[in-house]
Amino acid sequence: KDPWNNQSYDAYADMIIWTKNKDQSWSFDYTIFDKWVEFMMDLGTDNMINCYSLLTWNNQVHYNDMEKGELVTLELKAQSDEYAEFWSVFLKDFTKHLKEKGWLEITNIAMDERSPADMQATMKVLETSAPELGVSLADNHKSYKEYPGIKDISVGASSEVDKADITLRRAEGLITTWYVCCADPFANMFTFSAPAEPVYAAWHTVAGDFDGMLRWAYNSWVENPLTDSRFRTWPAGDTYMVYPDARSSIRFERLIEGIQDAEKIRILRKQYKEENSDESLEKLNKLEEAIAYFYTLEPSDDWNHKLNEAKKLLN
Repeated sequence: KDPWNNQSYDAYADMIIWTKNKDQSWSFDYTIFDKWVEFMMDLGTDNMINCYSLLTWNNQVHYNDMEKGELVTLELKAQSDEYAEFWSVFLKDFTKHLKEKGWLEITNIAMDERSPADMQATMKVLETSAPELGVSLADNHKSYKEYPGIKDISVGASSEVDKADITLRRAEGLITTWYVCCADPFANMFTFSAPAEPVYAAWHTVAGDFDGMLRWAYNSWVENPLTDSRFRTWPAGDTYMVYPDARSSIRFERLIEGIQDAEKIRILRKQYKEENSDESLEKLNKLEEAIAYFYTLEPSDDWNHKLNEAKKLLN
């Protein structure tokens, strides 16, 4: 079922339909899943497929029961034998399907802020039933320390990541990012956040040597998104950064600006190192000194001024 327990106004419908046949065998309809993956690939998003729902927030799964003629909902906790048995059948069939489509090497089972105990149980199921599948995790428990081979890890803003771990993971072709969401006061992208905070977040990404950042959410709209950005549970603007009918926002445009800054930094670093002149190395040192300030998410009161001064080094 919806991995986030229908936390927003638009529940995520199933992309893979499970059916338990009258002879107790299982069949899985991948039609919608395949169409979505192919659509995204046609748009150029083709380096990773992250599949949620193995660890849902409410521990629920459902399937069509042909013998009963109804949709059955089960509550299966990750640490139970029933959970392992139930998911094993699907994971093996899913792996086979991905091989046939040529997508296996880029597909991850994705999990969002799950407890260490649930992670341990789920990883055992994956190792037994689908060892060829990768794992993607939004991690607020430093679980990445326990599973260094996770392909795609995004660590919560409140959990500091060792740069040595990032360097090691990058050398092995693994992705390490950080994320902000509803609970993080800074640097965030709420409706009421300072407009420069998204830019700061991009500079923090560079300062922390991350491969990128993750932000919930892009367009999970509230009841009346054009007139009121508040949500029933989280701060205003947390669930979306763009508006219906292709409307942008100041915070989204500032995020784009921050991404552009990060790309400029990458280009300038490369250029200064290749030139290797006294002048270029001096510029590089000044740039690195400026970047280092943004490593913290508890900056001084003049952070906006420091950001503007740092941006001057890119022009």
